Amino acid sequence: EWDEAISATARTLGLQLQIVKVAAPSEISGAIATLKKQGADALFMMDGPMLAQAAPEVTALALKFRLPSIAQSPGFAEAGGLLQFGADIVELIRSSARHVDRILRGAKPEDLPIEQPTKFELVVNLNTAKALGLKIPPSVLARADRVVE
Repeated sequence: EWDEAISATARTLGLQLQIVKVAAPSEISGAIATLKKQGADALFMMDGPMLAQAAPEVTALALKFRLPSIAQSPGFAEAGGLLQFGADIVELIRSSARHVDRILRGAKPEDLPIEQPTKFELVVNLNTAKALGLKIPPSVLARADRVVE
């Protein structure tokens, strides 16, 4: 499902997308090397527990292969990724706490609305940009919630 949504978006933007699925941390190095051999110009990582755990390895490999990297995972930019953009984790936790509070006060879970994230966070790692020879436009830096220097 998400493969097709991302592929459709890539086509709309005129980008060629290469999807490599990784089932275990031991497959990360080979997957990134394969992407680079296939001509990848950047690396977008889908969020998940494995990425959160492997962020230092992923970001080190992305730098080694000179691939700008972006992910949603909290801490990705601090671990060396170029960009981190995704739902604000603190706001997601607050929203979850409000739901728990309502349930503990007697609300039925099925009666609670499904909420979409409304607050997103952009983190830019200038050290990584410099290492890759990239200049981040001032307009992006002005919009960033945090900048890693």
